Amino acid sequence: MTIRIAFSPCPNDTFVFHAWVNGLVPGAPALDVTYADIDVTNGLVEQGGFDVLKISYAALPRALDEYALLPCGGALGRGCGPLVLAAPGGAAEPDGLAGRRVAVPSERSTAYLLFRLWAAQRVPGGVGEIVVLPFHQIMPAVRDGAVDAGLVIHEARFTYPAYGLRLLADLGEWWEADTGLPIPLGAIVARRSLDLPRLAAWTRASVEYAWAHPEASREYVLQHAQEMDPEVARAHIDLYVNEFTRDLGEEGYAAVTALLDRAAAEGLVPRVERERLRG
Repeated sequence: MTIRIAFSPCPNDTFVFHAWVNGLVPGAPALDVTYADIDVTNGLVEQGGFDVLKISYAALPRALDEYALLPCGGALGRGCGPLVLAAPGGAAEPDGLAGRRVAVPSERSTAYLLFRLWAAQRVPGGVGEIVVLPFHQIMPAVRDGAVDAGLVIHEARFTYPAYGLRLLADLGEWWEADTGLPIPLGAIVARRSLDLPRLAAWTRASVEYAWAHPEASREYVLQHAQEMDPEVARAHIDLYVNEFTRDLGEEGYAAVTALLDRAAAEGLVPRVERERLRG
């Protein structure tokens, strides 16, 4: 038996799955891995060709007929939300984004859902044109004035000052203050026809191996990290791999429910019955 899996080359995903990929999880089947940006995996889940995928929580409502949410392996936490960045001479306050051009990495991402929910509260009249750009082009576009602001994720939290950019909003801080809940970012889903408890157990075992042997995955992580500085990669892992990665728990499920309920109320995603999130 071989499991077809797709996840991103980002350090948190490669850290989580290193042990399983390398045959270090007892009893777990081999993995046939496709490495792809999460915007790509959000599309792949709709095609149905994989057994397990890492996707945005924003893509989860449309995947739940064929796939179930696993209670482990994903990215959800505190202090790890997307950022809205502006150039020094740009908008000084959120309401300054009214009618402006904003670059985003995807319109199918959790970051985009959070941005839309935040803008509904903080940008009277709404933002103007949404420009979808590859992640690595967003900060240069803001710096060079091609767009008025940019929505960034992951390692940009640590690197945006090098582009001379200014933080306009931390959407994680906003979400946590507004809801009291952690931020749901990326989900692990598995085909409903498979043995979901065993898949969850193997995923959790891979997470626990990574924590018990933090240096074992170092070479594998950096190999896929697109020349990321090792210290940035380590900070990335520390931020996105946490107790919610081991198990969502009641607080994790509450956060996912809150995000999807709010997004459905804004017409951004289909409404999800709560019981569908647990099986």
